[in-house]
Amino acid sequence: MLKKHFNLLECGTDEAGRGCLAGPVTAAAVLLPDDFSDPLLNDSKKLTEKNRSKLRKIIEQEAISYKVTHVFMEEIQKLNILHASIAAMQRSVLQLTPAPQFILVDGNKFTPVANIPHECIVKGDGKYLNIAAASVLAKTHRDAYMQQIDAEFPMYGWKQNKGYPTKIHRNAIREYGTTKYHRMGFKLLPEQYSLDL
Repeated sequence: MLKKHFNLLECGTDEAGRGCLAGPVTAAAVLLPDDFSDPLLNDSKKLTEKNRSKLRKIIEQEAISYKVTHVFMEEIQKLNILHASIAAMQRSVLQLTPAPQFILVDGNKFTPVANIPHECIVKGDGKYLNIAAASVLAKTHRDAYMQQIDAEFPMYGWKQNKGYPTKIHRNAIREYGTTKYHRMGFKLLPEQYSLDL
């Protein structure tokens, strides 16, 4: 059973796409009304694509405020993936109106923003409504972006794998090389750092 945390104006934030080889890392921040509940809502990884889409519409209609931020490949390269994920979450939080009084963060790392107190919750997307809502928005918005760029480079299978390191994706990198959407600072192929001695 997902719950609320404090009786404050409290947002949840989460990211999607940290482990991908291509595309942005995407974060969402969500302020839900006190009386919000939906029996479907859970950690986005435990939901079907159909249920995530259904929930995205409900959350976007009923949230007090929500924001979604993409951090793209060049910035991931510059910051590293952890700092890019945190930056995406911070930017989403800062765009909420009204500003939250407390931030619940999925995971174990965050950098304070705008003097708003926060708490990191490991597996928070399976414990708190507002983090679960943020996980659904981050995942669905990122998936939609990956489906969009799949039309440009269909050989990588992004419509299905969303940029994660699947066999199809890695084989396509071997065959066709990389694109402007690939994260060049990542180990794109297992053999990339191996030496023939």
